Amino acid sequence: MPPANQQITGHAFLKDMYEDGYYPDHVVDKGREILLRLCESIEAERPSDLAALYVLTQAATEKFNELEAEFEAADSEIETVAREVIGDDFCFVASAYGFADADREELIASREW
Repeated sequence: MPPANQQITGHAFLKDMYEDGYYPDHVVDKGREILLRLCESIEAERPSDLAALYVLTQAATEKFNELEAEFEAADSEIETVAREVIGDDFCFVASAYGFADADREELIASREW
């Protein structure tokens, strides 16, 4: 079921990556889906604290780790700009679900990019 949170439904995930031709849209689409699935997981599991949220965000981060190979196959990569955009969206998600005090680095601690 798609996320019900109005902040999420109105947000353009990975916008700066879509606007940059270096990142292929078909791979960025998969990143967007990872973030939307994260939102669905948060709504379904309703984490009660930051530790529970971090379990969900780090699982989503691992999906981005797997996506790195697809970026590379398309002559792209998750580099500085992409890291910032992805990290910003993880922070946005945390805040939208009431975790404004979430630590950016902890949200994506399992990243390999």
